[in-house]
Amino acid sequence: MCSRYEALVLYSNAFLMPIFSQHFLKMPAACESVLEDIEDIVSAEDLKPHDRQFVRRNVFPKVRKRNSQKNIQTDDEPPSDSIIPGVQKIWIRTWGCSHNNSDGEYMAGQLAAYGYTITDNSAEADLWLLNSCTVKNPAEDHFRNSIKKAQEGKKKVVLAGCVPQAQPRQEYLKGLSIIGVQQIDRVVEVVEETIKGHSVRLLGQKKDNGKRLGGARLDLPKIRKNPLIEIISINTGCLNACTYCKTKHARGDLASYPIEELVDRAKQSFQEGVCEIWLTSEDTGAYGRDIGTDLPKLLWKLVEVIPEGAMLRLGMTNPPYILEHLEEMAKILSHPRVYAFLHIPVQSASDSVLMDMKREYCVADFKQVVDFLKEKVPGITIATDIICGFPGETDEDFQETMKLVELYRFPSLFINQFYPRPGTPAAKMPQVPAAVKKQRTKDLSQLFHSYSPYDHKVGERQRVLVTEESFDSNYYVAHNPFYEQVLVPKDPLLMGKMVEVDIYEAGKHFMKGQPVSDARVHTASINRPLAKGEVSGLTEEFRRSLQNGTNWRAQPSAEIPVKTRLSSWMALQLPWQQEGGGVKILSVSLALLAVLVMFYYGGMKTEL
Repeated sequence: MCSRYEALVLYSNAFLMPIFSQHFLKMPAACESVLEDIEDIVSAEDLKPHDRQFVRRNVFPKVRKRNSQKNIQTDDEPPSDSIIPGVQKIWIRTWGCSHNNSDGEYMAGQLAAYGYTITDNSAEADLWLLNSCTVKNPAEDHFRNSIKKAQEGKKKVVLAGCVPQAQPRQEYLKGLSIIGVQQIDRVVEVVEETIKGHSVRLLGQKKDNGKRLGGARLDLPKIRKNPLIEIISINTGCLNACTYCKTKHARGDLASYPIEELVDRAKQSFQEGVCEIWLTSEDTGAYGRDIGTDLPKLLWKLVEVIPEGAMLRLGMTNPPYILEHLEEMAKILSHPRVYAFLHIPVQSASDSVLMDMKREYCVADFKQVVDFLKEKVPGITIATDIICGFPGETDEDFQETMKLVELYRFPSLFINQFYPRPGTPAAKMPQVPAAVKKQRTKDLSQLFHSYSPYDHKVGERQRVLVTEESFDSNYYVAHNPFYEQVLVPKDPLLMGKMVEVDIYEAGKHFMKGQPVSDARVHTASINRPLAKGEVSGLTEEFRRSLQNGTNWRAQPSAEIPVKTRLSSWMALQLPWQQEGGGVKILSVSLALLAVLVMFYYGGMKTEL
């Protein structure tokens, strides 16, 4: 009994007392005099040795039923704290836009760098990371069904993307780990805790001195789905408040990355063999308005670092923000290393519908942008989006949209039947009957397929950049300067190269080209592309952090609400890694002291 007591005192004097003295009044030592005999601390009321022996004779041990199935399972399953993270297999599924795909690539890279195996086989995976899209109901339905399938297969699940960020309290998300769209740099922590059986939710915003940031760092490790294509998110969120949009609930207001960080990311990508860069965001045209710059300034800086044989593709921009920069944008889109391509969603050709959508432009604004760019950038590809059956859309409104498509004959047209998204103002508006929405979608699709945008290009000689394999695996996919799809023979020597081809056939969505035998071939980078599945961006800082077992995060993150015991929270972020570390060490020390006291008195009761 004295040995327990003395151990407690030694711990107090050696470790706890120096800390206590800094925060509390100095307390007297618990055992300053030396015990002459162990019996000095045994009172007359204590049981004598023979009495204790008599008590033990009347204690009968409980027999464990070893053949019980319940006991067998308990013995076979190790406690969660004994599971070693970083050795499991993870399957990642991403739905939605290129911004979401970029987030998925970053999460895969960090997990692989930490030691996890990223697998294409969902059945063999220990954990499913599901990266969702909230734009349409069908996308969320696929996401929900995947969660159910994972649970039926006894898989661990981590949820990411816009669905859980926008509505984390949905019933089917209860008890599951969630990582927010701005917290993807902490995916390793969330996966670790989920594998241990804990539920973790990180949904906060990145901020610096109270100002919202664009998101996680751009120099994090990533695994590119296509090693030749780098997707760079230039900003997150937008300045609009469209009545049908659920993405705004997830991505929030506009937050842009600094130009220098984006240029550095582009440089690193080219050094890793990338030959095509996609700029993406919820609205690229709004870039920089929150940090005192604009999209043309960024594009001119990026053009300076694009090597010969590489190309830049600009993402979606809404009409209001491109109107201010039409002259500069026309010059940039005419640059030989920038695709003459722009995605400008019109959504409807009815001003009354656009007003109900709160799109902040009229049809005349859209026409002004398209007409100006077609004049200044001959051959430019304009892609657009149209929603069929928005609440309040009349037959006359829809016919205006049909006329617009007939006028411009867009080679790339994304037709969407309206789906009311929960929590949006449009969901509360009087709805167009489902049959009417379906018929309008069908009519517009028939109009789109009634014309062939590429027939007149048969016989042309075009310069194309080869970057992908076709879905049927019969061809390689290339794009000409207008980002029109050209299928070429599957010659491995062509992949990642810019070559000249003769167009000999055209379809609705593609052309076919034969490489010119004596034409010059351009290679975008002197470095070889990374192998498929290879981790990009493993900086020296990141490697050192892994070796030292420290956290590589540089941006401040939101507090971690973990639905489990204190020890699990400490596993995510140790107290001495946070501000106020001294006070938190004191708290941990008090907890340890309490455990020792309980251990001491528990031992006394056992012996008695």
